[in-house]
Amino acid sequence: MNRVITDPEVQALAALATTLQADYAAEDLAWQGSPFAWIKSRPSRQRGKIGEQLVAGWCAARDLDVMGPPDSDCDRVIGGLRAEIKFSTWWAQGGYTFQQFRDQKYDIAICLGISPFDAHCWAIPKRILRQYVIGHLPQHTGTGGTDTFWLQSLNPEDVPDWLAPWGGRLGEALKVLQKASRR
Repeated sequence: MNRVITDPEVQALAALATTLQADYAAEDLAWQGSPFAWIKSRPSRQRGKIGEQLVAGWCAARDLDVMGPPDSDCDRVIGGLRAEIKFSTWWAQGGYTFQQFRDQKYDIAICLGISPFDAHCWAIPKRILRQYVIGHLPQHTGTGGTDTFWLQSLNPEDVPDWLAPWGGRLGEALKVLQKASRR
């Protein structure tokens, strides 16, 4: 099998790919040595499942009762609360983006973000999401594309005032969850 590119159009495309590679390699280098790096290599659907598993395991290890979902309107029941779990890795442009917020039957959204060597979490009551996220910035456009919303470019060093009471550091989000689960 010929391992040399002879087609001039393929050569041009390969040269372009080589110039683009540096942009993407720099992002990969940021995750080098990170205990979370393997997650970045997984397809996005798997990443969401991994995020759910991380949140469930972390909450269970912190003595919050964790159960599977009773229906498709939430991801878990944590501390007696119907929880929707959102997961994001640190985006190359900076910040976390939590996607696919819907107006379904859950009490709280747990948003876990991981960067190469840090993690952040917010436990946001649904009533707050309705006030600031759900119904405000559609994630998709076009016919029928207004049922999902997102929280974009969230920098943990500069969160909106409305979000600050609901976490940031994992310990802060844990306190919110513990308090909410005692109702």
